[in-house]
Amino acid sequence: MRNLDRYGFAGELIGPDHTSYDAARRVFNGMIERRPALIVRCTRANDVVWAIRAALDHGLTLSVYGGGHAVTGSAVCDAGIVVDLRGMKRIAVDPYARTVRAEGGVTWGELDAATEAHGLVMTGGRNPTTGIGGLTLGSGSGWLERKFGLVCDHLFKAEIVTANGQLVIASDEENPELFWALRGGGGNFGVVTAFHFRLHALGLTLLAGAVLYSQERAEAAARHYRDFMQAAPDEICGAMSFTAFATVPFVPEQYRGKPALSIIAAYAGPLDEAGRALAPLRGFGTPVLDLVRPMAYTELQALTESAFPPGARYYWSADTFRELPDQAIKVLASRTADHHSPLGSTIVIPGGGAAARIDESATAFGQRSAPWNIHYLTAWRDAADDDSNVGHTRRLAQAMKQWTTGRVYLNYVGDEGEARIEASFGAEKMAMLRALKARWDPDNLFHHNHNIRPAPLPRP
Repeated sequence: MRNLDRYGFAGELIGPDHTSYDAARRVFNGMIERRPALIVRCTRANDVVWAIRAALDHGLTLSVYGGGHAVTGSAVCDAGIVVDLRGMKRIAVDPYARTVRAEGGVTWGELDAATEAHGLVMTGGRNPTTGIGGLTLGSGSGWLERKFGLVCDHLFKAEIVTANGQLVIASDEENPELFWALRGGGGNFGVVTAFHFRLHALGLTLLAGAVLYSQERAEAAARHYRDFMQAAPDEICGAMSFTAFATVPFVPEQYRGKPALSIIAAYAGPLDEAGRALAPLRGFGTPVLDLVRPMAYTELQALTESAFPPGARYYWSADTFRELPDQAIKVLASRTADHHSPLGSTIVIPGGGAAARIDESATAFGQRSAPWNIHYLTAWRDAADDDSNVGHTRRLAQAMKQWTTGRVYLNYVGDEGEARIEASFGAEKMAMLRALKARWDPDNLFHHNHNIRPAPLPRP
């Protein structure tokens, strides 16, 4: 791009002729192929202000790159400006106040390593390369949510650059309505350059890992997990995943690459209580493998990373569920076995616990009372298999619709239309969010996302 005044800009401009352009525009989902006019690698909040004003001055589409994990590839846009936060990595932990300030380009692996050094944790993403920004703004599900709540429940302040290029603070004390919207409303209201989170003390080691069952045992093990989790204490966290056995030496040869049910469990409490608490899960039936062991929280966070490699081709969807009857489990077990892959999985996340005890009206994110959240996450390598994998995911999700709440956790859906976005919030919250969008972004600059359109302004 020409005629851009770089006064006050301290970052790096990456255009199509830059040697780093192709690497910089790449996102997690290998299906996405977009060519922005300019990637603005920011190093500070003022660089973000500069990028927004450049987009406004030139009438260009704007996207925001934090971790680049969204399946829609919303981090990059065609022929527009990318606000690239990956140059903003500063993390400051206050171990006495149990808080952390982390800039918008930080990933969960980076944040977890910094807080774990002080014996502190919070709920975080299930993949260490996920960016903190998109997950937080979309509400933030993670392994420890039953014990500590969602990521957005830990946010107590945000530094945000708005659509008019102003840097403001959002908290309970400053711009509280904007702060409410940020916790679940996605990236619709500005670019958050720094997040301030509350942390929790947790021992350096917790008992966690996976118990894996063969396809023949999957339904029975899934029913047991469902029944056990209905009365489980908050400290028992995790999920079950319809997946495939890895092709690695520690997996018995006859199971490698075959369908599996993985019960991922973690005890977020005293280590000396963990063995007894997890015994009912580990002692059920005849698992092929029991990989539960004492580990650091950062190990738990990376447990499934190899199943979701960057650059693979991804399609996913999701729903929240009011119940998970035997027939629903049968559908999950049979259909995922018919179309299994060494990559991806269908993750069944139990609700309840700390996240469910926060009032529905406290944040833009709702559906806290849903007993189950299912993420259909399909991954493959070959573009020739696109139709097969996308079709499978859609058919599986449709077969499960009869048990859903009609709502959805927005971070887990792809480009599924405006009605799906509205359904994620419900009519009342959607109206509130559209009114706030009209106030903070009336021209819908921040639309390259699960978009909330601004409400029409009243006529004079």
